Amino acid sequence: MLNFDRAVRATKGARDYQEDAALLWPGTGLLEPLAVLPPGDGRLFAILADGMGGHAGGALASRLCCDNFLAAYADHHGTIVENLLHGLVAANDAIAAKVEDNPLLSGMGSTLVATTFGPEGLDWVSVGDSPLLLWRHGEIAMLNEDHSLAPDLDKLAAAGKMSASEAKRDPRRHMLRSAVTGEEIDLVDISRKPLLLEPDDVVILASDGLQTLDNQEIARVIAAYVTDGATGIASALIRAIDALREPHQDNATVVVVQVLGAKAT
Repeated sequence: MLNFDRAVRATKGARDYQEDAALLWPGTGLLEPLAVLPPGDGRLFAILADGMGGHAGGALASRLCCDNFLAAYADHHGTIVENLLHGLVAANDAIAAKVEDNPLLSGMGSTLVATTFGPEGLDWVSVGDSPLLLWRHGEIAMLNEDHSLAPDLDKLAAAGKMSASEAKRDPRRHMLRSAVTGEEIDLVDISRKPLLLEPDDVVILASDGLQTLDNQEIARVIAAYVTDGATGIASALIRAIDALREPHQDNATVVVVQVLGAKAT
């Protein structure tokens, strides 16, 4: 069975509040689960949510997503895919219930990317534009779908209907086509079979604030700090974002899970 190193780091960026939430179980995160869960089958869970709806609403929505997803997954005894979808429904229902209790929170919501690491590999479910990345042998790939308008704008640029720079600067780029808001979820990305992991793989869950760095720079930072473990990688990525001093830098959070190899017997 593979062993994992993991870490979470975050920056508020240019904002004076934090709407991201992240949770590792077992382990630590930007928040602790509301209830202590049983160890279960030894799986590692990594969950990240990027809230929206203002200071109070966004922070609350992201917390609700993380806590309710994990509790619902642990309480459901189906296949991994069924459990992932059950957790997503529970997160969505929790936001709906909170808005019903307090209509002033109407409009709040969150992205969600939730992963489980087990002996068969990596499984995930995601909604929104929070990237799930795999670094392997110096190369980086995005595993989940981007539910913002960015892919559509990039397709227009590829077709010659706008320039690449226009697509990159378009104010619609970060508009979401799907999010966890308590309403019907328009788009869901879910792994239909586990992704086999290899020793030295690095998996990153992030809020879209990480995308201030392009994939080439993210890969370079990981390669430079991979021997320092998950904490070294996560800290270096956040330092790289802060060093750019972008005037409109969004909150950025990274959850790093590094595959170490087989556990000693």
